[in-house]
Amino acid sequence: MLFSSISFIFVFLPALIILCLLTKKEFHNLILLIASIIFYALGDARYLPVMFGIILINYIGALLIDKFKFRGFILALTVILNLSILCYFKYFNFFIEVINNFRFKDIDSLNIILPLGISFYTFQAMSYITDVYRKEVKVQKNLYKLALYICLFPQLIAGPIVKYHDIYDQIENREIRISKLIYGIKRFIIGLSKKVIIANTLGNVADIVFSQPPDTLTPLISWMGALFYSLQIYFDFSGYSDMVIGLGLIFGFKFLENFNYPYISKSITEFWRRWHISLSSWFKQYVYIPLGGNKNGKFKMVENLIIVFLLTGFWHGANWTFIFWGVYNGFFIIVEKLTGFDKEFKNVFINFIKHFYTIFIFIIGWVIFRAEDLKYAKGYIKNMLFLTTSKPIEITYKLPYYLNTKEIVILIIALLCAAPLFSNILNIQNKIGKICINIWLLGLFIISTMMIAESTYNPFIYFRF
Repeated sequence: MLFSSISFIFVFLPALIILCLLTKKEFHNLILLIASIIFYALGDARYLPVMFGIILINYIGALLIDKFKFRGFILALTVILNLSILCYFKYFNFFIEVINNFRFKDIDSLNIILPLGISFYTFQAMSYITDVYRKEVKVQKNLYKLALYICLFPQLIAGPIVKYHDIYDQIENREIRISKLIYGIKRFIIGLSKKVIIANTLGNVADIVFSQPPDTLTPLISWMGALFYSLQIYFDFSGYSDMVIGLGLIFGFKFLENFNYPYISKSITEFWRRWHISLSSWFKQYVYIPLGGNKNGKFKMVENLIIVFLLTGFWHGANWTFIFWGVYNGFFIIVEKLTGFDKEFKNVFINFIKHFYTIFIFIIGWVIFRAEDLKYAKGYIKNMLFLTTSKPIEITYKLPYYLNTKEIVILIIALLCAAPLFSNILNIQNKIGKICINIWLLGLFIISTMMIAESTYNPFIYFRF
């Protein structure tokens, strides 16, 4: 079930809100746990046992860490079990493909379907077991409360990755307040609008462009497709994160922000501080810092960054494009740190050059991320950079085919909303301003639901990770 579906917006969510408002506080955790299991089952009930297995492994592992002295061994064993399950479902066929390509053996791939949200809830589970090991939090002896943390429906399918030390107190102590509920609904509407009105519209254009061979595209159309996809993935995922944060507020939780206008960055280092913050901070806290971070000299820092971004790319999927995309980002971050390019500059011209460089690098990066394989990415990027030795074989569609008035208007809106021009719009205190904002939000909600009802195109990009 998608957040941007009629059944969720008009049936599941209202029923759950009413049920929580009509019941006592002590029943809210149990209600949310049952609702989360139902929510996941409606998506793919076959893999409920996998999620339950992850919950049980980490529940038992944390209890053993809390009780026995050989804590490091138990942590390592629990993490290995978590990663083994994740690797089997997500990477087993990829490893078989690699073995077959090197002609070691001819092994048949298995018919493995990736369970929804496994990358996210596995990382959340490892956050819990590591926090217990570090004694940053107390062990959770109540199984259903731990289960609620791992499979809480707002962030279950596509994150953000909520770390246990950020939320454990809210599981025990929180309450549903009307003021937070209303603010949460408003935040949900903004996220829904970003996803349905902006991301879906831009995604239609990007999909058409990327469905064609690179040698049938002009450089201008190649750049347009890359720009549209860059904006689509931002508004798709940040819109989803806004909906998650809004849903959290509705039910008394406060989730950390997952995006902070990454497209205004002036370096790739800054970009990764603003993009998918929950994943970046997870790798920083549980991989980069334990490896030594930047404390043991530049060579060790470079080594640690290579490991982190190799894992970041691999986390996104079993495809060489994701691995190369991770290494690509890591390369520029290493160069920036070694040269001091990631530092703040007061010179306006230098900042403009830095911003232009950053936009260029991440748009090229998104082409690698979006491409079916590295061969397609190479051909597409060569086309963008005017490096093809001949003219397109046959231009499938000319520019006017892609852009009607609607796409142009949405593109302009997307470019404006990618900057923090309207970041405090929900915090306006002026009475007339509040009325105008509420009318505007109502209009966005009506337009969004109409578009959902009229269109069959409604994917979430990060669902496949």
